[in-house]
Amino acid sequence: MARGTQHLKRRSPANARVAAQPLPKSKRPRHARWEDQLFFSRLRVHAKWMFAALAIVFAFGFVLFGIGSGSTGISDALQNFFQGFSLSGGTSTSSLVKKTQEHPKNAAAWRNLATKYEQDNQDANAIAALTTYTTLRPKDTDALSELAGLDLQRASDWETVYEGLEEKAQALSPTSPFAPKSTSALGKAYASLTNPITSALQSDSTTAAENAYSQVYTYLGDRQSAYKKLAKLNPKDANTQYELGQASQDAGDSKTAITAYTTFLKLAPDDPLAGTARKALKQLKSTSSTASG
Repeated sequence: MARGTQHLKRRSPANARVAAQPLPKSKRPRHARWEDQLFFSRLRVHAKWMFAALAIVFAFGFVLFGIGSGSTGISDALQNFFQGFSLSGGTSTSSLVKKTQEHPKNAAAWRNLATKYEQDNQDANAIAALTTYTTLRPKDTDALSELAGLDLQRASDWETVYEGLEEKAQALSPTSPFAPKSTSALGKAYASLTNPITSALQSDSTTAAENAYSQVYTYLGDRQSAYKKLAKLNPKDANTQYELGQASQDAGDSKTAITAYTTFLKLAPDDPLAGTARKALKQLKSTSSTASG
């Protein structure tokens, strides 16, 4: 018999049975009934503290947000934030307009409407809504700065329209290089030979150009008004004084521009824009003295 077979026969049957038995499973210890009662007792104690803490939080929230008190502080700011955030969710312009009609004194409603108009690139409507908002919230410097920026954009748009109409008017009445001098008798006779259709078109173009020119200075004047309000709120802010100087200069108000630039140089004589302000100030004073003389 082979050696391997003899070894298998000598193996103890008892040992073979022991090796074949599975290991016993560990049993999860069971808590005594008194331990369970202690756990629920502790839970009830912690729950009392939790409910007490929640009650304090809610009470503090009512005071902080001014619920029921008509406060316009933090509650207004949060209302502006959440209502502004909801605009990105697809709030329609008509619903925002309706809200301003139903609540004309609701500053947040006008602010949200202005934001919506800006998102839709309706700057003229945005200016109207934002103007109403700044009337209700006259100390909102961010809104006033935004309003001034919109006014400048509209003035730029109307200036582009004006330049286009001016080019059109010149195209309708070109000056011939062979035409006689307008001061001579022949020149006057030549000028009287006009095409009625061309004259009508030229007249309409001139009227439109004049309207565009008027719109430019209307928006520039509104921009200056916004910076005047900002300067009144922050008289020591050098940047605001500089912006007021520029806005006044663009609007043709030399007196206010000179005062604003002078104030700016007193507040920030070493500012990078000081050189530009001095140059503008020199030009304005020179122009004013010439006009007065």
